[in-house]
Amino acid sequence: MPTFETLPRFTADFERLTPAQRRRFRRTVLDAFVPDLRTGRQFRPGLRIKGVRCAPGVYELTWAPDGRATWSYGRVVVAGLPHIVWHRIGTHSILDRPLAEGRRTGPGMERIADVIM
Repeated sequence: MPTFETLPRFTADFERLTPAQRRRFRRTVLDAFVPDLRTGRQFRPGLRIKGVRCAPGVYELTWAPDGRATWSYGRVVVAGLPHIVWHRIGTHSILDRPLAEGRRTGPGMERIADVIM
């Protein structure tokens, strides 16, 4: 399971989602995003992962027809596991400001399943 951290803006955005949106995001991450990270191959087309033009090194993930999350690869904290930094989550409008402001929080050792489940 990859490690990850959430930036404060992501956490605030996530709390504004409806329970159904949160469940859909979790399901997408656990059923598609994480398995694709594990293989090390390309992400499946349905995730529509692509770079954010105005933010080099930041990617967007599509988790619903109008559901987007931005993320980047962070410094590896557990050897052999990718580390994901979640920046923003919401509708397509988050792409106007895809980066979270402020500093990263915590040691970043959480597992994706432990926090978003």
